[in-house]
Amino acid sequence: MQFNAHLDMKPTAEMVKSHGLGKYGEIQKFVDSECLRVMSNYTPMLTGAMEKSATAGTVIGSGVIEYISPSARFQYYGNVMIDPNTGSTWAPKGGKKVVTDRKLVHNKSRHPQAGPLWFERAMKDHKEEILKGAQEIASRG
Repeated sequence: MQFNAHLDMKPTAEMVKSHGLGKYGEIQKFVDSECLRVMSNYTPMLTGAMEKSATAGTVIGSGVIEYISPSARFQYYGNVMIDPNTGSTWAPKGGKKVVTDRKLVHNKSRHPQAGPLWFERAMKDHKEEILKGAQEIASRG
């Protein structure tokens, strides 16, 4: 048996947008917000500045989470950084630091799961629930 079929479809970009999948779409906003929410418990916290830097540095829906805290990079990767001239963890304004092999010890008093690579660890534990929520939003659209 043989037959001819023709399927009319909207352009991919139009389908992506209509389902909230694109940049600044409903699903991307959900994913960004949920990532920030679940990463919170894995992010080092003493004063809350690191968490606030993610909120301030991220445009919800952009698909990019950015921490704008000066200490975010070394906190995230979990290695002590020092001034190469003095060996001190403190560096003068404008000074450059280098990464050492020495691991940071993150304070866990406020966030017991705090530590390096908090995005990866949060996604390991929460990726499926975020994907499920995104699928529910897509199913409504």
